[in-house]
Parts: sequence; structure tokens; C-alpha cells
Amino acid sequence: MENLNLKDFLNFKFLSNINLSPDGLNLGFVVSTPDEDDNDYKSNIHIYSEDRGIIQLTSMEDSKSFIWLNSSTILFPAIRKKDDIKKKDDKKPLTVYNKINIYGGEATKAFEIPLYASRLEVLDDDNYLVLASFNKKYENFHLLSESEQRDRLDEIKEEDDYEVLDEIPFWSNGEGFTNKIRSRLYHVNIKDNAITPITDEFTNVEHLALNGAKDKALLITSSFTDKLNLYSGLYQLDINTLKCEKISPILEFNYSYANYLEDMIIFMGTDMKHYGINENPKIYITEDEGITYVKINDFDRSTWNSVGSDCRYGGNRAFKVDGKYLYFISTNNSSSNIQRISIDGRIEHVTDEIGSVDGFDIIDGKLYMVAMRDLKLQEVYSVEDKKEVQISFINSWLNNSRNLSIPEEVRFKNDNNSLNGWVMKPIGYVKGNKYPGILNIHGGPKTVYGSIYYHEMQVWANKGYFVFFMNPRGSDGQGNEFADIRGKYGTIDYDDLMLFTDKVLESYPCIDKSRIGVTGGSYGGFMTNWIIGHTNRFKAAASQRSISNWISFFGNSDIGYYFSKDQVGATPWSDVDKMWFHSPLKYADKVETPTLFIHSDEDYRCWIPEGLQMYVALKYHGVPSKLVVFKGENHELSRSGKPKHRVRRLEEITNWFEKYLK
Repeated sequence: MENLNLKDFLNFKFLSNINLSPDGLNLGFVVSTPDEDDNDYKSNIHIYSEDRGIIQLTSMEDSKSFIWLNSSTILFPAIRKKDDIKKKDDKKPLTVYNKINIYGGEATKAFEIPLYASRLEVLDDDNYLVLASFNKKYENFHLLSESEQRDRLDEIKEEDDYEVLDEIPFWSNGEGFTNKIRSRLYHVNIKDNAITPITDEFTNVEHLALNGAKDKALLITSSFTDKLNLYSGLYQLDINTLKCEKISPILEFNYSYANYLEDMIIFMGTDMKHYGINENPKIYITEDEGITYVKINDFDRSTWNSVGSDCRYGGNRAFKVDGKYLYFISTNNSSSNIQRISIDGRIEHVTDEIGSVDGFDIIDGKLYMVAMRDLKLQEVYSVEDKKEVQISFINSWLNNSRNLSIPEEVRFKNDNNSLNGWVMKPIGYVKGNKYPGILNIHGGPKTVYGSIYYHEMQVWANKGYFVFFMNPRGSDGQGNEFADIRGKYGTIDYDDLMLFTDKVLESYPCIDKSRIGVTGGSYGGFMTNWIIGHTNRFKAAASQRSISNWISFFGNSDIGYYFSKDQVGATPWSDVDKMWFHSPLKYADKVETPTLFIHSDEDYRCWIPEGLQMYVALKYHGVPSKLVVFKGENHELSRSGKPKHRVRRLEEITNWFEKYLK
């Protein structure tokens, strides 16, 4: 066995878009691989069946998503032909769909849609529902003549030097400026080249679900012109007439999911009145008129996967109706698993293993999932009666050839709250020797750490560090009360983290108390900034994509104006002193800890001024500090950034700790 290398990440395979064929006989999924030379990810579709095993279906390395056209044919978006590449280069709205038979043959162009499509739903051979980005600049672009299109593109290019803002939010992390840009629903007939908008130009379609007969669909939408509020609406679309009717059973409500289940509509959401924007959704049923509704379960867990890892790329399905059940992923304690609910509100666990379920699909009870188990990277598993069988072994080389540190769980209590965390011993650990340690803090705050593979922490363990991490109050997986730290940022969560550090040092005396580092990203970056202003016990820190000043965050983050008010409990006008009290920048004059700051220039969630303010404050007060800015990256740098940038980020953090902790 060899020690893990930081760049071993470049050989990892990431699994996404797991999707069963309509007859349930073939399973498709996308495998993506980092490519250091092109500084991108190469993605191909793979097919699994019981008789053929796993085969790679595409080879052009540009197939990042797909849908099933029928049980033997796949549709996937990719621009390959010269004429289409030119249209793309000219910035003409275009999405090209290719089709390929899973039993052989080359991919061929199926059709193109003159929209920036993000999702396609097949109605029949000619008709589709399409979610696409709407920008007024390109309205009815496909109806213009060639010369009119050139004139329009010249006008758009002329406007490239300007951003006109007249609403909030006006930008979005990972998307850039989004002023008056919406996710709009269209009906497309490819035979007649007819495109009919269904929703208006001010409405975002956040969710779409068809019924089995494909004559109705449910939409969750939000509409605004000046300021987005956090309430959404539930609508039903008559596909034959293309008319939408609002059926929202509950007003002033944030709908998170809806679908047809038997002869009812099942939906999830929250009014956010008890625990704010992070409140776990409740589960309801209603008839399609949406007049009366019944809450069928007081489920007090999130309905998504909150288990963190830096070894994923691409998305996966988290909900699916099959038969008489709605199947969904939920996070309980430090693991995520699949559960199902019936129309009478009975919830059952479908999987129970420790780890992370990243996505799944199910047809007629046949269930497959992408999961991370033990210290394995993502693999495909089949599930029957809770028994999991590993189908793929795409990443098995890692566990067969590299030394990995097994996380050891630590349980303790603080203020009568049961808390847990983990400690990873350094590879080659010798009892009696002294080692440096690193405290790693997750983002969110409503996410969780688990015992699954986390590359950065395994790299540090292989370099001779103890690595320890926990789920303080504010984390997911233990219900609303545990996750609710509104108005308490930097207080009870800080106490949990410091007590955990005390417990770790007490239980692992081989950790050198004088050589401990701390790091974290997003909320973890906020806590890193907070910690260094409240204690000097850490010899070095690495603050990533952080918040330093809630007052400035209010106005420069894509979520600032509502996140700050909800989570801190104040605005700059209602209680500026409270916002300043919870701002790490207030305590920057107390910092003595050498600190590295990592930020991305297109991170509109925790925009670069948050890092700049803290960095300048430390430099002003004579504290050794360094700021590394990643150009062209956003808040997801550590999870889906360009491969070279992800390597450089981890190198910068590791080298900082090597300098100050060894």
C-alpha cells in the first residue's frame, strides 16, 4: 500500500445522473473524470444491465446528462457539428440533443432547440416540455431572419460592457448576473419548430413533475419584479391546453417538492414561521384542486443529502414516485439514506447503512443508487429488502492501493445536547510520538460531516496530521431545534467546537497542543474567522470562502438580504449592533493566529470583499496572513472547481499548515 497523494484526486471517478430505462432493464449513469491538461471534467454515459454488466456507451467525453427517449434510446445534450459550434461561438441560444441506441451504433443529432435548455421532458415523439433560461435580450430570437439575428447579436454585444440592475437578487453564485433572467417553461414541438412559452417572463420555475398519463404537470414557481421573497406557489398545468392554474393549498408557504401519488398530490414545504429559512419541510397531501389539504407526517428531518464530501461532481435524483410510495433521501444524524412515505403518512427506511446516498432511481420496486460507503468513493449499488449489493467497482483502486485513515467517533454532551465528531489518526501513527492536528469545520451551517471519504482530510492524515471534525449545533440531521442557531452564530456553536477540541486533546494525548490548526469553508470559514478572534490556541488557520462582516454581507451576497435577517436576526437598520457583534471582523484586532484566506472572484455567495476585509484587518494589525484568489471560480471551488484549481487550493492550505505546524 502506498501513501495517498494529493493529486490522486485527478484519478477519481464521479458518478451522477443515475437513471433507469422505462422498462427497468437498463441503468444509465454518467462517469466524470478530472482532466488536468484541459483543466476540465470528461464525462461519458455508462449503461448497466444484469446480463451485460457495465459498458461505456459514449466516448466523446461531453455527455454530462441524459434522459431516456424510450427503453433502448438515450437523448443527451452535446454540441458537436461545426455549424452548431459556430452558432454557440456566436452566442446564439442553442441546445442540441443527440440520440444513441444502447445496443450499438454511433450517436446522431436528434434535434436542436433555439433555447438555453436545462431540462427536457418527453411528451411524445414530437412534443416536449422544456425548462430554459429566459433573457429578454433573446426574446423570440428564433423567429428573426438571419440578418435580424446578426443585428440583435450586435446589439447584445454592444451591451456586454454594462450591467443594468433593477431587482434583488441581481446575481447568483455559479450563474453570474441574473437580473431579469428566469427559468421559464416552454412547450416545444420539434416537428413544427414551434416554441410556446407557458410561464411568464418574471416567473422562475423551480420544480416540474408530470403525471403518469402525461396530460398534467405540477409546477413550483416564484415570481418577482423588484425583490424576491421566499414564498413560492404550486400550480397545475393542463398539457393539452397549456394553461396553468394556481392550486397552492397553503399561502405564504415555501414549497420544496410536489408530485402525483395515487389519486392525490403529495407536497412538501414550510411556512418558515417556527425555525426560519432552514426549517425542515412538512409533508402534506391534497387533491388536484388544491383547496383542502392534510398534513400526513410531522417529519423532523431534512429531505435531502447533507453529508459533506469533496468527491462528487454532477447531480443525482433525490425524489421518485414509484407505485404507492414517494421515495426520498433524508439525512439522519451523520448519514443520509433513502426513505419512503405512503399516502397515509407511514414512513419506512429503505436503506439503513452508514454513509451517504447521493442519488437513486427506482421502477417497479427495482432500486439502484449512487452511494459512498465506508471509505469508498462513489459506486453504484442495487438495493432489495435493505440489502445493498455493490454493482460497480470503478473507484476500487483507491481502497486497494492507498493508505487511508479510519475515522474514530467521539461522542460527548454540551448543554444537554448529544454531540458527535471524529478523529483520524495520521498514517504511520506510532503511540507515544507527538503529532500536529487540524480542526476542520463544515459549511452550511445546516450540513453534516460523516465518516465517509473526504479527500482533503485523508491527504492531511497521510502527511502526518491528526484530523478532527464534528457536527456542532446548527448542523443537520438532528431535527429543527438542534439546527436552529438563529441569532446565536459564534456563541453556542463556538462552545461546541472548543469543547470538542478539548475532548479530542484529552482523549488523544499524542496531539501536540501547541501545533493545532483550524480551517473551514463558507460557514466553516465564518467560524474560522470567529475562532481566531476569540482564542489564540490555534497556531495557524485557513479561512475559506468566508463571511467576516454581516453588515456588508447583507448587501453583497446573492442571499444576503434574507439570510442575514433570518440567521442573525437583524438588518443594518433594525439592529446594526447585533450584526456587528456577530461579525468576526469586529474582533480582528485580537487575532494573533497566522491565517491564510482562500476566495474565488466569482463567489457571489460569500463575495470576495468578505475575505478582503478580514485579510486587510490582519495585515493592518501585523498578523502573518496571505490571500489567494481563484479567478473564474465560485463558491463551489472545493467541490466542483476546475481540477487544477482544486489541486492548487489544497496545496495552498496544506503548505500553510506545513509551514506553521511542523
